[in-house]
Amino acid sequence: MSRPVFTLGIEEEFQTIDPVTRDLRSHMSKIVEDGRITLHEQVKAEMHESVVEVGTNICKNIDEARTEVVHLRRQVIELADRVGLKIAAAGTHPFSRWQDQPITPDARYDKIVEELQEAARSNLVFGMHVHVGIENRDLGVYMMNALRYFLPHLFALSTNSPFWEGRETGYKSFRTKVFERFPRTGIPGFFHSASDYDEFLALLIKTGCIDNGKKIWWDIRLHPFFDTIEYRICDMMMRADETIAVAAVMQALVAKIYKLKEQNLNFRVYRSALIKENKWRAARYGISGTLIDFGTQEEKPARQLILELLDFVDDVLDDLGSRHEVEYVLKMLEMGTGADRQLAVFHQTGDLTKVVDYILSETTHGL
Repeated sequence: MSRPVFTLGIEEEFQTIDPVTRDLRSHMSKIVEDGRITLHEQVKAEMHESVVEVGTNICKNIDEARTEVVHLRRQVIELADRVGLKIAAAGTHPFSRWQDQPITPDARYDKIVEELQEAARSNLVFGMHVHVGIENRDLGVYMMNALRYFLPHLFALSTNSPFWEGRETGYKSFRTKVFERFPRTGIPGFFHSASDYDEFLALLIKTGCIDNGKKIWWDIRLHPFFDTIEYRICDMMMRADETIAVAAVMQALVAKIYKLKEQNLNFRVYRSALIKENKWRAARYGISGTLIDFGTQEEKPARQLILELLDFVDDVLDDLGSRHEVEYVLKMLEMGTGADRQLAVFHQTGDLTKVVDYILSETTHGL
């Protein structure tokens, strides 16, 4: 039997920046309208008018994903330039106030704001989502249960939101603290099967909690309409290289768990409450702190556990053709996360506009 392809799809949410003030500024849907000519459905508006999202097509491997991510970044930067704006990649803006940013006129967003009120209006945050294709929904639930353990490790690598409304928050990712105000977020619970998961969704729909499965906003979810596992935990990362590296690790984890299952070896499933402890540590300290190794019941440096994760997936990288991309994680550990680098600029200059300038330059790195 041939190995599954484990296709990839990557979504990135960008900030639209005023080149003079360095503040967020509405693109009034112009980027999306102009982008539809060349990018079609790959460019979308988001709830706030100073957010623009782009998404790759379905990619057979990480090389295709890199080509698409780089192309989409170039295109959205060019589209923004046409309307006098810049594009920035970070989980939060260093000093913009959500109160000053208009909501995109759309019935869907009106409904969310009506239901969630201040939690929705203040949700001015930017993430990166990765879809990995799977064979069927039962395998998807199996994957979701196992992959939860690794979410804090991946999240720690992506941390890129240390500021909120002009303040240094003390967190490497404050984005996740903002988003946690939404219902149905965070680390999901354990499900026994796809039918168990579908019964849960059906109950929420029947009781008026949600109108469809896309309003499950967990850090990882079995997509309600496609046969994909969707990782949703990461901050928007500055460099395309960082996005590709983390996406490659996510794909490799799916391939590794699948390989173990084919060998009748199960990865141990841990309680959501334990994984949440590691998620909090990752949000607070990024790769500079410690995470808990629940197998040995010890605290260990986050960097050490990330290196152990790379060892764990090493035997599937050559089949996936992603060794080079995954090895970029070593560079990320060396240079620090986006949050580490933002903080270094701020501590050196004391000027948050200089931090925005740095984010803008990193967003174009390698393009």
